[in-house]
Amino acid sequence: MACFPPLLTSLSRRATALSLCALAFCVITACSSTPAAPDAAKKALSGTDEQIFLGDTIEKNYDPNVIMKRGEAFFEKEEYTEAITEYNHFLDLHRTHALAPYAAFRIGESQMKRGKGFDHEPEPVHKAIEAFEKLRKDFKGSKYDGQALEKIQECHDLLAQMSFFVGEFYYRRGAYLASVSRFEQIMKLYPDKAVAPGALYFLALNYHDLGSDDWARQYLALLEKKYPGSKYSPEGATLLAKINGQTSSTLLAKGAELLAKISGRKSTTLPAKQTEAASASNTQPTLPSNNPSGLASGLIPSVTTNSLRLSSATVLGQSFVMCRLGAWC
Repeated sequence: MACFPPLLTSLSRRATALSLCALAFCVITACSSTPAAPDAAKKALSGTDEQIFLGDTIEKNYDPNVIMKRGEAFFEKEEYTEAITEYNHFLDLHRTHALAPYAAFRIGESQMKRGKGFDHEPEPVHKAIEAFEKLRKDFKGSKYDGQALEKIQECHDLLAQMSFFVGEFYYRRGAYLASVSRFEQIMKLYPDKAVAPGALYFLALNYHDLGSDDWARQYLALLEKKYPGSKYSPEGATLLAKINGQTSSTLLAKGAELLAKISGRKSTTLPAKQTEAASASNTQPTLPSNNPSGLASGLIPSVTTNSLRLSSATVLGQSFVMCRLGAWC
């Protein structure tokens, strides 16, 4: 039986132990490893995309794929102004590229994103409409043509909502003329939008507060005629009843005032006439009682009905006319 030196045996054992430890470590690591999470993969991808912003090479300035990646990266970061710059750069260099219609569509979307929110200026929304219309003109028949048309309608909805928000704000602040301007713009440009019934109702409110109830009635009648059953119909009916009630009470008050004036004139003029009649009777000679014909024919003057009509009575014969500004004419 062969005998091995003790030193050699010890080294062999140590090598074997180290090998087993290394094998066990590899097995444990392999078993415990799991696929990378989606968020981690996305972060890794974002880290890779960041490389397209580094350097200033010809490839990065002219390569269509690199330019498009930069635009998409800016869009995902919600940096829409920078994204628009990249998409325009793509179209300037590669207008015949297969991704050119997509770049044009992304320009419109970026402009819409810039204009979202009622507290924003409407200029980006107008630019979005221009971008989508330009897409439909420059790339007729592209697969983005229908989507661009839908986006144009969304932009008009957004503009109508912005005008409504501003008009309502002006009304709450008491700036009635500025509010009227906004709501009239809605009825002129967007009569088919969802905010149109509300625009008519607020137009009536504005004119009622300005004192022009006849115009308010016209807008309320138009509200009921064009948009029956809208959510503003009950409020419009309430406002109309309020306006009609105020008008009736005003007419009664004006009539009573005129009657009081007429009564005052009668009380001051009739005693004077009676005094004149009494003085005239004192100066007239005494007539014989058997001469009724002379009394009837010569001494009692014939008085026509029109001569007894008071001048102020003609006022009652005229109808009241409501001025446009609510004053009585």
